Amino acid sequence: MSDGSRLAEVFRDIQHGLPRQGPGTDAATLRALELCAELPESPRVLDIGCGPGMQTMAIARAIEAQVVAIDLDGAYLAQLNDAAGRAGLAERILTRQLDMRDLPFGDGEFDVVWSEGSAYIMGFSSALAEWRRLLRPGGYLVLSELCWTSDRPPKPVADFFAEEYPPMTDIPTRAAEMATHGYDIVEHFSLPEEGWWRQYYTPLERKLPALLARYSDDRAARGLVEWTRREIDMRRRYGGFYDYEFFVGRAGE
Repeated sequence: MSDGSRLAEVFRDIQHGLPRQGPGTDAATLRALELCAELPESPRVLDIGCGPGMQTMAIARAIEAQVVAIDLDGAYLAQLNDAAGRAGLAERILTRQLDMRDLPFGDGEFDVVWSEGSAYIMGFSSALAEWRRLLRPGGYLVLSELCWTSDRPPKPVADFFAEEYPPMTDIPTRAAEMATHGYDIVEHFSLPEEGWWRQYYTPLERKLPALLARYSDDRAARGLVEWTRREIDMRRRYGGFYDYEFFVGRAGE
């Protein structure tokens, strides 16, 4: 097994069993959904990089939509299918194991394209450009993106994200990119602080001691766990300087 494959397994172990695979709340999802004000009676929604699908479930509960949820990780999709079945939403949620960089859907096939915290995988601007064709005229793109909320972040957190996410920039820059790619900004808003902790960092932090013990003899794996601890510490110390920003944009008619 290559080092990359091994560390990918360790990353999955770190994330396993968490309610979410990143910061978020149902309330933020529903706030963004309410901003998609002019939807047809039974809209088609594409949730890209859905993970275990808490936001997918929130959308399907809130509106009479057909939600197509895609992710590259089959384990996340199995988790979502199980949750949808138990909630009586299996008929409204269709999961597909796909790469977001190579989506086999037709032009104008969806009323809403949704992506919470996953657009960074292919790059924010690339996502804006490539996903626009999937929307019908007047359809909505909803995505959340990690952004600076200050133009002078302290050096420790600036250095951390220079390594963790070098393309990270500020909210006005991301909003301008959306306009450049033909989206009219409906609104944008920041994730509330509880969205970082209750269903993500708090349960993740509880896992770290056991993970460090499990990988006590694996230097590379321990490094990945320690990096996760550092990420949580950055939020605790410097959370006022960055956030996830939800952007709701509408494709031009």
